[in-house]
Amino acid sequence: MLSLIQKGGPVMWPLLVTSVIALAVTIERIFFLIAERSRRRQDVVEKILSEVEAGNFDKAIQTGNQSQDFVARTLVYGLGHREKSFSSALLRAAGQELKRFNQGLPILDTIITLAPLLGLLGTVTGMIRSFGLLGQRELEAPTVITGGIAEALIATAFGLVIAIMALIPFNYLNARMEEARHEIEDASTHLELSLQKVK
Repeated sequence: MLSLIQKGGPVMWPLLVTSVIALAVTIERIFFLIAERSRRRQDVVEKILSEVEAGNFDKAIQTGNQSQDFVARTLVYGLGHREKSFSSALLRAAGQELKRFNQGLPILDTIITLAPLLGLLGTVTGMIRSFGLLGQRELEAPTVITGGIAEALIATAFGLVIAIMALIPFNYLNARMEEARHEIEDASTHLELSLQKVK
């Protein structure tokens, strides 16, 4: 691995850093999703909604406060502000919850764009170095050129591999965030309909 980095030139070190960051973000986000899935309690959300339909707002809030479910937290925040601005409260709570799901995604997005560009930069600088040696070693020119180009292309390949490997978790995490958004929107709409029935 170290010899590969040395062959790819100085730009390989930033590429190595971006790969480590991408791996760290991916691992942290996977643990986050596992934790959120273990806290997910659909039965608590349904109980909150049934309590609201029965007109027991305090009991609904109390039920939600006992849960760590992100949908339940959103509904409880909305219920706590139902007298002032219910819709705005739901939107604010949903935004706060989705912000937690979005953490790390901008970093992965940046790495997906940055890694291939760094790879291309390494290739270009490697080619410049190779052609610079051409004038100094006329007799060994073919070997110098082909060897230099091969080394330069390592950076591009490495950058593309990092981008591809970061793209898979990025799309997966985006899909999980959209799923969370759908769950919050569905429960919030149900809550609004339940409140209208009570009124």
